[in-house]
Amino acid sequence: MARYATQVILLGVTVAITTAAPAGAQTYRLADHRAYSREIADAAARHAVPERLVWAVIRAESGFDPRAVSRQGARGLMQLMPETAAMLGVRDAFNPRENIDAGVRHLRALIERFRNDLRLAIAAYNAGERAVAAYGGVPPYPETREYVTQVLR
Repeated sequence: MARYATQVILLGVTVAITTAAPAGAQTYRLADHRAYSREIADAAARHAVPERLVWAVIRAESGFDPRAVSRQGARGLMQLMPETAAMLGVRDAFNPRENIDAGVRHLRALIERFRNDLRLAIAAYNAGERAVAAYGGVPPYPETREYVTQVLR
């Protein structure tokens, strides 16, 4: 049986763990999501978005990795696309405070745009406002449907 090492970061302390690896195992880095509690609470209160919703969006978008970059180019904890980040005045999409504040502002705007329908607002956060408007609801994209389910869980 193969052995492999995994690094786990807990409260800023790196711990190496060696375990038996199943075939095709990968090494995962776990972020301590509590590191962003204050930024999340502040932005949620400032923009009147439920704090639990912000936590769920960040979990789904980046898994709490502030350096995350998607295949499409979205960046940071709340996975802001460069155009959206620029529109929201973000200078550094990898800065957790800036990214969270802008992401929550964007989420608030989507909630208002879709008249407090969280399913549509969350779908728009993932697939874009145009896609939600074009389909008159949650787009039939498997990724978006799974995303909405995951965030609202």
